[in-house]
Amino acid sequence: MSVLDTAKARSSVREYTGQAVEEDKLRKILEIAHVAPTAANMQPARLVVVRSEKGLSAVSKAANIYGAPIAIVVCADKSKAWTRPFDGMVTTDIDASILTDHMMLMATELGLGSVWICYFKPDVLKQGLNLPRNLEPVNILALGYSAEPEADIDRHAQTRIPMDELVQYK
Repeated sequence: MSVLDTAKARSSVREYTGQAVEEDKLRKILEIAHVAPTAANMQPARLVVVRSEKGLSAVSKAANIYGAPIAIVVCADKSKAWTRPFDGMVTTDIDASILTDHMMLMATELGLGSVWICYFKPDVLKQGLNLPRNLEPVNILALGYSAEPEADIDRHAQTRIPMDELVQYK
């Protein structure tokens, strides 16, 4: 499958079968996060893979993970961030987002579903997972086998803004 085909096939999955995700698939998802680029190669992202019943219960108190058997909490280590010198913009959220996007695409390629979750209670998540102070949760990636029908790969023509509105040439 090409990268474009994988991106077209990816959709936000909010219902999972409960089937366990194989270790080799999880390793590939984590490996693609490992090779993802970050600003100035500072690599400030940290991943907390949650799949125990206790851990998933803790995450579920902070966010709806839709019954996914795995939740990857994508965190930013603010002490390792690259900061743009001209305006002080810190790139940790961008770096974490790049890793998350890579993981979603790999999950799709491996036949898994995922959903990127930003609607969560950070304080509840940090406490429930006993995260160290330097780690700030940016998002949660729920992973598992989808219980939903496959998304129409041609849906973007109706669900996205027109290309000429997205792209400008100067």
